[in-house]
Amino acid sequence: MEGRAPAAFRRPADRPPERVAGQSPESRDPHRRGVLGTAGLLGAARLFSTARLIGNAGLLGGAGIIGGALAPRGLPGRGVGTALAADDARHQPGIADPPPDWLVFTAYDLTAADPDTARSSLAAVLRAWTSGAAALTTVPAPDGGDPDARGDGRAGLTVTVGLGASALRRAGLDGRVPGELTDIPAMPGDQLDPARSGGDLGVQVCATDPAAAVAAAARMGALAAPFATARWEQWGFLPTDPDSADPPGTHRNLMGQLDGMGNPQPGTPQFDQAVWASGEPAWMRGGSYLVCRRIRMLFDAWERLDESDRDEVIGRRESDGVPLSAGPGGTAFTVPDINVRRADGQFAIAADAHVRVSSPPVNGGAVLYRRSYSYDDGLDPTGARDAGLFFAAYQADPRTAFVPIQRTMAASDALNAFTRHTSSALFAVPPIPSPGGYLAQALLEDA
Repeated sequence: MEGRAPAAFRRPADRPPERVAGQSPESRDPHRRGVLGTAGLLGAARLFSTARLIGNAGLLGGAGIIGGALAPRGLPGRGVGTALAADDARHQPGIADPPPDWLVFTAYDLTAADPDTARSSLAAVLRAWTSGAAALTTVPAPDGGDPDARGDGRAGLTVTVGLGASALRRAGLDGRVPGELTDIPAMPGDQLDPARSGGDLGVQVCATDPAAAVAAAARMGALAAPFATARWEQWGFLPTDPDSADPPGTHRNLMGQLDGMGNPQPGTPQFDQAVWASGEPAWMRGGSYLVCRRIRMLFDAWERLDESDRDEVIGRRESDGVPLSAGPGGTAFTVPDINVRRADGQFAIAADAHVRVSSPPVNGGAVLYRRSYSYDDGLDPTGARDAGLFFAAYQADPRTAFVPIQRTMAASDALNAFTRHTSSALFAVPPIPSPGGYLAQALLEDA
């Protein structure tokens, strides 16, 4: 049993925030109660105030759920607390935005049994979600009603919608499944739970306030009924210690390691090429493809290593994230040099170090954009802590990004001894629709 608390649970600078966010299905069992699993404090006391915070969209009701459009990025009235360039207007929020502290990710399955009904149901859900997401994330003009009801963008709320290949197949659109949505092949070491993998649709809700994230996720679920039902859900969080000495743009995962380096930077040509779909099919131009993997961390095994051995496994110093290949003056953002050798002739970054095997030079230049969150689902039936990383990565084509990188890591990453991949999903995240349209409209109406 994993009886000891992992480093990131014990270190104040790396500990998840003390606040909690309502009740997950697992948290009804006291043995499954984790960082996000305590009910009542926010789930009941703050749900009403959160409904007021997210404004006219409400929680279970509200007008305008059919026929609207997502608010384009960078235009006045989108209350996500981030200024975005006008040329980003075609991309859904929640990708290039700085990630807020809290995540609720929910996968859904269509309820229809025949292709014609599934296709009309899919269109109905996407219409409702398009206008519903806009209502949740839009802040009306200052003179547009009660300030408490309209909110002020402090929750940093973003809603991002994706489609799985299974949704297209259910709707009789097998011939229109993009090659980029090809099922991720089985990888050595996978221990995937089918009930927590896949999904016809996926909704990523992020916010700086956990109650806002929960309320928005509940709203999107209500809008999907009766056409789709939840398949699985994952809550996630980032550390929020204001006194942390870690570099801006980074955070600690639950193993105590610094994360966030090595990502392409939004707004750069590298990011645009790595993340945004630009070819066929036309309905995905300006969109992206999202890979989700639930990675459980084996804390007892990890903490049996001393710090220098943990550094060797990762290829970075745990204390500050500096690559082991860096010389004096190196920082966490120094690009790892996999060719540097130590005085004894050995590679400074070991041949099986995580940093090496996941690097672009080892994987044919493959790059993706990681937007991951820690998770804690409490104790499993054996008393072991079920916690780790909800890995989320956006890319233009998983076949040339995630798949080759993960294949290399599955074969030779030293970190595999301390992690288990327990779920996997892949979604096409289409671009923002034209005014008055809805997400993926061309897919459903031009076939």
